[in-house]
Amino acid sequence: MSASTSPAVFHKKITAAGILIATGIVFGDIGTSPLYTLNAVFHDRVITKDIALGAFSAIFWTLFFQTTLKYVIITLQADNKGEGGIFSLYALIRRFWGKWLLIPAMAGGAFLIADGIITPPISVASAIEGLQKINPHINTVPIVIVILIALFTFQQFGTDKIGKVFGPVMVVWFTFIGVLGVMALSHEPGVFKALNPYYAYVMLKEVPGGFWLLGSIFLCTTGAEALYSDMGHCGRNNIRVSWIYIKIMLILSYGGQTAWLVQHVGQEVGTISPFYHIVPDAIYLPSLIIATLATIIASQALISGCFTLVNEAIRLDIWPRHRVLFPGHIKGQLYIPFVNWLLMAGCLGMVVYFKESSKMEAAFGLSVTLTMLMSTVLINFYLHAKRVPTIWVTLVTGLFLLIELSFLTANLQKVKEGGWITLLIGSALFLVMYVWRKGRAITNGLKKMVPIETYIPLLKELSIDEKIPKYATNLVYLTSSGSPRKVEKTAINSILSKSPKRADIYWFVHVNVLDEPYAMRYHVDTIVKNDVYFVEFNLGFRIEPRIDYYFQQVVNELVKTREVDVSDRCEQHYQESKVGDLRFLVMESFLSFENAMSFWKNFVMKSYFNLKWLSVKESINFGLDPSNVTIEKYPVVVNAVQHPPLVRQ
Repeated sequence: MSASTSPAVFHKKITAAGILIATGIVFGDIGTSPLYTLNAVFHDRVITKDIALGAFSAIFWTLFFQTTLKYVIITLQADNKGEGGIFSLYALIRRFWGKWLLIPAMAGGAFLIADGIITPPISVASAIEGLQKINPHINTVPIVIVILIALFTFQQFGTDKIGKVFGPVMVVWFTFIGVLGVMALSHEPGVFKALNPYYAYVMLKEVPGGFWLLGSIFLCTTGAEALYSDMGHCGRNNIRVSWIYIKIMLILSYGGQTAWLVQHVGQEVGTISPFYHIVPDAIYLPSLIIATLATIIASQALISGCFTLVNEAIRLDIWPRHRVLFPGHIKGQLYIPFVNWLLMAGCLGMVVYFKESSKMEAAFGLSVTLTMLMSTVLINFYLHAKRVPTIWVTLVTGLFLLIELSFLTANLQKVKEGGWITLLIGSALFLVMYVWRKGRAITNGLKKMVPIETYIPLLKELSIDEKIPKYATNLVYLTSSGSPRKVEKTAINSILSKSPKRADIYWFVHVNVLDEPYAMRYHVDTIVKNDVYFVEFNLGFRIEPRIDYYFQQVVNELVKTREVDVSDRCEQHYQESKVGDLRFLVMESFLSFENAMSFWKNFVMKSYFNLKWLSVKESINFGLDPSNVTIEKYPVVVNAVQHPPLVRQ
C-alpha cells in the first residue's frame, strides 16, 4: 500500500497485479499443505475408504469454516489503518475493552512465531522428500538444511527482484496441483460425494480413533493466520478474489489424492506423500522443482510475516527492541537480523531433531491451533465493538471455538510425539513478552516526571554562563514524555547535577509511534525561544526512525523560519553548519544492587534487564550517528534495601 493511498480505497481495489501479489505472498503456506496433510493422516496407517472419504470431507469443511468464513469473510474486515495480524487486531480493539486482551494477543503472537520456526522445515522437507521415489535411500536432511540456510542468508538483501516472480510461480503451482487433481479424479470421480459432511461424521464417530485424525486434518488450514497478517501488503478484496481460484485448486488437489487413496484401499502410503503418487513419471522431476520453489516461497512469506509481527510487538512495547532494517525499495519491507538468525537456528534444530516432515506435523498443528484460538477470542470482542447483534456474535464465535477446541484436543495427544517443542517455544516466547511488558511497566512507573518550567531560570542562566565550558551548541535529550510541560528528572539531573552541561539550546525530543503504518509528522513547542524546545515526532510503525536525520531537518527548518536564532554564536565563524554541533544524550538505566524484592519481582526485573542487554541500544534504534551520541547510565531502585545503621567505634 502506498503512503498516499487511503486504507479504505486500497482494500476496495481489485487489480490483476494485486491478485498476483496476493497469490504469491499470502497463500504460500496454505497452498503447500497438499504436500503433507493427507500424508500425515495416513502415516503408519492402512488405507480405508471411510478414512479416505472422511478426511477429504473434513478437509473441505475445515477450509470452508476456518479459512473462508473465519478469515476471508469475517477477520479480513478487521483492518487497523489498513494493516492486519493479531497485534493489529489487538491495537484496533484495546480502546474498547482494555489492556487485558493483550494476554491472548501475546499468546497468539508467540505461537505464530513458533509456527514460523516449524513451517519452513516441514514445507521444504515435504517437497524434497519426493526424491525418495527416485532414490529410496537418499538422505534429504542435508539438502533441506542447505536450502534453509540459503533462504535465511538471502533475507538481508531484500526480496525486491526475486519477489516479482513469487506471484507467477505460485500461479503455476496452484494450476499444476489443480490439473494433477483433475487427472487423478478422472479415474475415480465419485470421491466428490465426500463433500457431503456425512462422510466426515462417519470418520469421526464410527472409525476407531477417527476423532484423533483431526490433528492431521487441521494441517490443511495452516497459513490462514498468515493470510490475515499479510492483508496490508495485498489488499482485502485482492485476497478474497484470488482465494476463489486457489480454493478450487486446493480442493481438486485433495480430491485427486483421495481418488488415488480409494484405489489403493488396504495398502499403506509408505514414505512418499499421496501428492507425489498422483504425479505422472514423465513430469516427476519438474514437479519436484516447482514444489520446492513453492515451499521456499511459502517459507519466505512466513519469515517476512514474522518480521512484521515482531515489529508490531516492538511498537506495542511487548518485545525487546531490535534493529529493524529496510533492505529493499518496497514500502514496508522489513528485515530484523536478530529475528532472522533466531528463526534460522530454530528451523535447523527442527530439521536435525525430526529429520522427516511426517514427524514434524505434531508440533506444526498444535502451534497454529493455539494461534487461531487466540484470534477467535479477539474477533469476538471486535464483533462486539462493531455492534454486531449479540446472538450472531455468540453463534459465530461459538462455532469457531467448537471447531478449534476439537482440533486442539486432537492435537494435544501429539504432545509427546513432538508437540511439546511447540508448547515449549511458544511458552518461552510468551514469557519473553510478559517479562518485557512487566519490566517496562515497573521501570516506567519509577520514572519521575518534573515540570520543566521550574528549571527554566537555571537553564537560561547556565546557557549564558561563560565560566562553565560549553558542552554542546545543541544538547538533545530523548524523552518518553509526550508533554512539553514535563520531562524526566534524570534528564534534568544530567544537565544540572554533577558537572553542569552548558549548551546554547536544550532540546527535548519525543518519538511517538502511531498505529498507522506510514505517517511522518512532527510538532515543535517553543518553551523559551533560543533556549529550550520540545519536538515530537509522530511516525508510522513501518517508518524507520532515523531521528538524527529528521531532527537536523527540523532544526534547519526552524532556523529558516527564524523560530530559532543562532546568529550570535562566536564559533559559527569556524563551522560549516549554521545550526552548530549536535549532541544527543541518551539515558540508560541499570538495575541497582540496592534492591530488596520478592523472588518473582526479582526474576522479572533481572530477566528484563538481561533482555534489554540483548536488545538494540536506544542510540541505534533511533538511528543516531554514534559520533553525536553520549550515553549516561542511572540506577533503578524498585524497593530500596533497608541497611542497619553504621556504628562508629
